[in-house]
Amino acid sequence: MARKKIREYDSKRLLKEHFKRLSGRELPIKSAQVTESTDFAELVEREPWLSACKLVVKPDMLFGKRGKSGLVALKSGYFSSCNVCERALGQTGGDGRIISFSECGGIEIEENWDKVKTIYVPTGIPLASESCAPLVATLPLEIRGEIEEFIKVVFTLFQDVDFTFLEMNPFTLVDGKPYPLDMRGELDDTAAFKNFKKWGDIEFPMPFGRVMSATESFIHGLDEKTSASLKFTVLNPKGRIWTMVAGGGASVIYADTVGDLGYASELGNYAEYSGAPNEEEVLQYARVVIDCATADPDGRKRALVIGGGIANFTDVAATFNGIIRALKEKESKLKAARMHIYVRRGGPNYQRGLAKMRSLGEEIGIPLEVYGPEATMTGICKQAIDCISVAA
Repeated sequence: MARKKIREYDSKRLLKEHFKRLSGRELPIKSAQVTESTDFAELVEREPWLSACKLVVKPDMLFGKRGKSGLVALKSGYFSSCNVCERALGQTGGDGRIISFSECGGIEIEENWDKVKTIYVPTGIPLASESCAPLVATLPLEIRGEIEEFIKVVFTLFQDVDFTFLEMNPFTLVDGKPYPLDMRGELDDTAAFKNFKKWGDIEFPMPFGRVMSATESFIHGLDEKTSASLKFTVLNPKGRIWTMVAGGGASVIYADTVGDLGYASELGNYAEYSGAPNEEEVLQYARVVIDCATADPDGRKRALVIGGGIANFTDVAATFNGIIRALKEKESKLKAARMHIYVRRGGPNYQRGLAKMRSLGEEIGIPLEVYGPEATMTGICKQAIDCISVAA
């Protein structure tokens, strides 16, 4: 499971839309999102409530404690809110679920952590009233039933829409109904392929201060369109050790090993593919990795590590087909960059996959060393480092 933060606006939008769908009841949530392209005159025409009541204005930047940081404007009129927005824009899993609830929320929640009640709901088990009871036991009787029903519907929604994290702090009661004043949400981005209708026009913004390159954006787009996982982050465009690794765990081992051996500064990227992507997806993915790894040759040797751990279900030979096609296409770039390739893989049909890789090395005349599960992942990293360390 991959956890991706989403805007508070989208968290509230999903809550409102699907709470009504799942319970038949409307939540009176009103929110509007302002971006650099927002026309404030069109916005208030579309959302007339904005000019009819006091507003809360806050930056939606994927971090908490905005109130303590002086970033939240309270009881603001519409025109004052527009000014606040313009100034701010100018500065530009597991085996179950845990539900926590407290009557003492807001920005002082940490100081009242002893008042937070928590329950654990195993995967596949619905949230029953008896399980929910400890969360609401100390609430006044007149609101206990309403809050319990709210928690149960939100829990159903949490699973139905594939949230991985959902926080409402604080929330209040408006006309006796729960109303979230602040929300944070994270979605499982690997579930995008089955939730595109439920999520609507969702955005997965980058962490504060992080901007995707064109190549990273391309891979991100591929990743969103497949049930597989395709990840690619450029760490150092001038690095001389590059990876194209199957499996999230294996990719971390390769990257950490290069760093532990003192060559973190030479690591060009972090990359991983998993979930059995098809040949065309692997081909497009491999093209991007190779293009970045071979850019701006300077006469020094470079190394590309391909493979991963020992697959449980993925057909290694089938996965390698896309990589082999990309390597053939990029033969001249690989030679110009003095690229040395190290392949290490195990799993279903791996012998045939490794044999194809050996034949490829002979066909295109590029140094290409191939190993099965008898070689260690850390050992392959050491060979890549030795390759780029040798003079000429």
